[in-house]
Amino acid sequence: MTTSDAISTGALLTMAAIAAVMLIQYLKLQDIWQLLLDCKTSTRWAQIQEVENKELRSALRAEKAHVEQLRRKLELLQALIPAA
Repeated sequence: MTTSDAISTGALLTMAAIAAVMLIQYLKLQDIWQLLLDCKTSTRWAQIQEVENKELRSALRAEKAHVEQLRRKLELLQALIPAA
């Protein structure tokens, strides 16, 4: 094997090693990218649930106020009915 063959073989092995490292990095980045997409989806669902929870809490407050109003009306009506 001549010197130029040895250099060519060394360069080829170096390029193969670089390609292997790049492939490993690509696979790691692909996993990170998928993790980011999953996180984005989870964040979106969390925001949707937060809005729904706010709406439900608001509806619950309105229902409680309505129940309290009906209780007061019932008390007034019971006060108007003579005791038997």
